[in-house]
Amino acid sequence: MQFASLGSGSRGNSTLIETDGTTILVDCGFSMRETELRLQRLSREIQQVSAILVTHEHGDHVRGVASLAKKYNIPVWSSRGTAKAAKLESLIEFDLWNCIDIHQNFEIDSIQIQPVPVPHDAKEPCQFIFSDGDWRVGMLTDTGSITPYIEEQYSACDAFILEANHDEDMLAKGSYPPSLKHRVGGKYGHLNNAQAKDLLNAIDISKLQYLVASHISEKNNTVALARDKMSEALNADASWIDVASQDEGLDWRVLMHHL
Repeated sequence: MQFASLGSGSRGNSTLIETDGTTILVDCGFSMRETELRLQRLSREIQQVSAILVTHEHGDHVRGVASLAKKYNIPVWSSRGTAKAAKLESLIEFDLWNCIDIHQNFEIDSIQIQPVPVPHDAKEPCQFIFSDGDWRVGMLTDTGSITPYIEEQYSACDAFILEANHDEDMLAKGSYPPSLKHRVGGKYGHLNNAQAKDLLNAIDISKLQYLVASHISEKNNTVALARDKMSEALNADASWIDVASQDEGLDWRVLMHHL
């Protein structure tokens, strides 16, 4: 099982999860052309994508979803609330939309998918944990606060793509208007560095082969601050933590059995 990021941040998000010939695109916040270019960088073509999963309706996650789905006949999976808010109902007439019950696991080919409901200022948002029976890859961004349910579900992942959106001090002193600061830093906004660290302290991280800091704000955080805070929880060198960046994304990371 392996995963990669096409890019992560407020200007666009998209992640690839792959195993045994099944390739899932999680969100697509880039234009069709930009998505195709970023896929090429990861040695993939859009025709290889088996399905598109959508976490929620914000533009940096859905910008390219409908156009890609229609052009390449790719099935899309989302909650009903997300579909309504993102106007994905147009895909129904093409028989391309599938409804996710965010409290129910489902499968796409050989990949088992567990939706995890999260507190975020969207209509029916969720994040996902992926498994092929051997490995578990957790993905948690666009989450304002940590719930006991989140702690329970994300324990014992082999890889974890985790939001470290902002540094509290940088957000407080930064240029955002008060309303946006309140939204980003609120319990339905985005996880800050300290929250990411607290979650890592609360869950079983003994199996982690990869930890990826993601959705890092370009204005209210730095890669160094995010990595430092996460590394405190892992008791590891900050350089061990991968980063899914806005422009470069993250190259393929492959989960392997230890000899």
